[in-house]
Parts: sequence; C-alpha cells; structure tokens
Amino acid sequence: MDIIFQQLGNLLLGALPTAILFIVLVTAYQVLVQGPLTATLQARRARTEGAVEEAHKAIALAEAQTAAYAEKLRQARAAVFRSREQRVKQWNAERDAALEAARAAAQVKVRAARSELEAEAETARGAIEASAADLAKQVVRAVLPQAAGGTR
Repeated sequence: MDIIFQQLGNLLLGALPTAILFIVLVTAYQVLVQGPLTATLQARRARTEGAVEEAHKAIALAEAQTAAYAEKLRQARAAVFRSREQRVKQWNAERDAALEAARAAAQVKVRAARSELEAEAETARGAIEASAADLAKQVVRAVLPQAAGGTR
C-alpha cells in the first residue's frame, strides 16, 4: 500500500507542473482573451441597443411629425372647403340678386305694357262707342230704305 501511495505521490508531483501550467493558461485566457472579448461584446450590445432605441425614437418622432403634417393638411383642406363654400354662397347671393333685379325690371315692363294696353283698349272702346252711333245710323239707313221700299 505504501507503494501505491508512493506512486500516487510521484504521479501528483509529476502532474503538479501540468496543473500549474493549466491554471496559468486559464488565467491568461481570462485576462488576455475573454475579458477584452466580453467587454467588446458588451460595448457592441450597448451600441446596438442604443442604436435600436435611437431608431425607435426617430420612428416615434417621424410618426409625430406625420401626424402633425396630416393635421395641418386636414386643416388646410377644411380652410379651402370653407373658402369654396363661402365663394359659392357669395355667387348664389349675387345670382339671386341679379335674378331679383331682372324680375323687378320685367315686372316694371309688364306693368307698363299692361297700362299701355289698357289705355289702347280704352281708346279703342271710345272709338268703337263713337263709331257705334254712326254704324247704327248706317244700318238704319241701309235697312229702312229697303223696308220702306218693300212695303210700298
């Protein structure tokens, strides 16, 4: 059993430099490779996440500006629509005023023509009444001589 312990001690003694070299190698790897690599990856992740956050902020800003532009466009369209409605109302009012003026002028002309026509009719009635007596005399003359001549 002593031989086993002796062989085991020699084995451990022979493995000790390998173990120390392995520990030094792992420590060197930690310090020289893994530390800077981890720091670089963290910096890269931070920059990527920062860029993503900035992109989200830029998208939100763009959406806000788009909404503001859309609101301004809606207001401009509403203003144009109101202006157009106002012009249409003005044109309709001008048209109605022109129609009313034309109607009034036409009524004046109709009244003048009616009074002129009534005056002419009154003159014609007077002329007919004046000539009625003459016509009656002519009829009587035309009829009486024949009646008197036929009864004789």
